[in-house]
This record gives sequence, structure tokens and C-alpha cells, in this order.
Amino acid sequence: MWFYAFVFASRESINRIGDEQWMSRSENVCAAARQELQALAQPVGIDPTDTAALAVKADIVDAATDVLERAIDRIEADQPIDDKGRGIVPLWIADWRIYLGDRRDFADALRTADRHPYFAETEVEGVPVSERVGKFARENDMRSCQPPTDLSV
Repeated sequence: MWFYAFVFASRESINRIGDEQWMSRSENVCAAARQELQALAQPVGIDPTDTAALAVKADIVDAATDVLERAIDRIEADQPIDDKGRGIVPLWIADWRIYLGDRRDFADALRTADRHPYFAETEVEGVPVSERVGKFARENDMRSCQPPTDLSV
């Protein structure tokens, strides 16, 4: 069995699609979104018990989520040309939509909490949705399309 695994088994990722031009275009969209997110970044932390500061953080999370949502909308409008890509990219987009919804829920929780809430992330098939999104992005050379790490206080 190990011999087969190391010698004959396919090394191709199950997530890898064939449309490299689509991957490049998507990476460019995400890279531009990342630059927009940098402009929203907070250089200092906030007091997790300061409700006014949490409300400000919620506004920033919503603005950042708007940036991400626009990027995903653009990517969704530009579907890959290969069969595999047309089959699995909509699943990736659906995972992104779940993740975006989780971010919106987190922003709402920040506005109503008296102490910093934790980011509650949806699991899909037992895996955090951000991991699913990130894995697809990494395996298709779209590193900028991984979920950002901007939700810490």
C-alpha cells in the first residue's frame, strides 16, 4: 500500500482546477481587495470591555466584509472555462458566502456585547469554513483569496 501511495498515486490536488487564467484573474481581484483591507487595518488593539470601541470595531469588520463581498461577487461573475472548475468553483463561492455571513454575525455580536465575543465560525462537513476556503485558494495559487486574519481585537 505504501509503495502505491509514494510511487503511483496521483499528486494532483482534488481542489486544483485547470483554468490557470481564471486563477490568475481571481488572484488579482483578491490582491486588490487585500490592499483595500490594509487601509482599514487598526494598528493598535482595543479594550475588549469598551462597548464603544467594540462598536467601532464592528463598523470596521462590516467595511472589510463589504470589500471581501465585492471581490467574491467579481470572481463569481467570471467563471472558469474547464469542467472541473465550473463544478467546484461554485462550491468555493458558497463557502465564501457562509464565511461572509459569519463575519456579519460577528459584527452584530460586537455591537451588542458587553465584552468582546469570539468569532463563531460555521463548520462544513466538520471543517471550519475558512479552512475550506483557504485550502482551495492555496491549491489554486490564489493566496490572496484566503480568508483574512483581521477579526482579532
